[in-house]
Amino acid sequence: MSPEFENPRGCLYLVGTPIGNLEDITLRAIRILKESSQIACEDTRHTQKLLSHYDIQKPLVSYHEHNEMTRAPELVVAMEQGAKIALVSDAGMPLVSDPGYRLVTLCTRHQIAVIPIPGPSALLAALSASGLPSEEFLFVGFLPARSGERRRALERLRLEDRTLIVYEAPHRVAETVADALEILGNRPACLAREVTKLHEEFRRSSLSDLATSLEEKPVRGEITLLIGAPLHGQSAAVDTSQSLADRVDELIRQAKLDRKEALKLAAKERGLTRREAYSKLVDSTSRLE
Repeated sequence: MSPEFENPRGCLYLVGTPIGNLEDITLRAIRILKESSQIACEDTRHTQKLLSHYDIQKPLVSYHEHNEMTRAPELVVAMEQGAKIALVSDAGMPLVSDPGYRLVTLCTRHQIAVIPIPGPSALLAALSASGLPSEEFLFVGFLPARSGERRRALERLRLEDRTLIVYEAPHRVAETVADALEILGNRPACLAREVTKLHEEFRRSSLSDLATSLEEKPVRGEITLLIGAPLHGQSAAVDTSQSLADRVDELIRQAKLDRKEALKLAAKERGLTRREAYSKLVDSTSRLE
C-alpha cells in the first residue's frame, strides 16, 4: 500500500506539473490534485488554467518565494489537523529551482509525510534530447545574474567534466554563453528553448557557434543551456605565464575559494599533484623572503 493511504494524518504531495504541453501530466498527478484538500501554488492564475483543463475544482493558496516564510507554518498547521495539501510549481517538479524547501523541511521536522508525485522536468527533457553525455551531469540551476558573480561561478566549474545544465533567462543567455566560452573553453553545447511547447527548439553545436548564433538570432522563452565536457585533448585555457601563487590568490579572490580548494584547482589546471603544487608554492614563497 502506498504512503498516501497509510498515514491518517495530513500529508504533503509534491506534484509534478507540465512544463509546457498540458498533456504531460500523469494519471496519478491528476487523481492526487482531485483528492487533495488544498493546492498550494506559485501563481494561482497559472495553476487554475491547468486545473480547469482537467476539470479540477479545489481551493488554491499562493506559495512562492516572497511569502513562504509565513505560509509554510500555516500549511503545516493545516496538515497536522488532517489536511492533504498538494504543492505545485508553475512548471515541472516543486523545489527544482522553485520554492518548497522550507515547507518540506518543516514537514519532516513535524513528522508529516512528504510524498513525491513525479512529473516533467525541463532539465531531464533537455538532457535527453541534447546529444550530450547523460551518464553523469551537474545541474547548476540559475547562475548569478550579475556578471562578476556569474564569472566566479563558472570559474569554479572550469575543471568539471560532467555535462553542465543551467537554467537561464533569455535576455542573459548570450552573456552567459560568452562567459562560458571564455572561462570553460569551446566545449560542445546545446541550447534548449521552450521544451515541450509550440516553438520548441534545440541548437546543438559548440559554445563558440552558439555565441555567434545568439548574436545573429536572439532567443525568447524558457531556456535550458547544456554544456558538455571538453573534447579529447582540449582543456580550458590556462595562463602559464602566471605564477602558481598568483593563480591561487586569483582563485581565492575571484572564485571565493578557500586556500586549500584554490591550490587543488590551480594544481589540476597545470597537471600537478596537490603535493607538487604545495611544494612549488612553498619554494616560491621562500624565494620572496
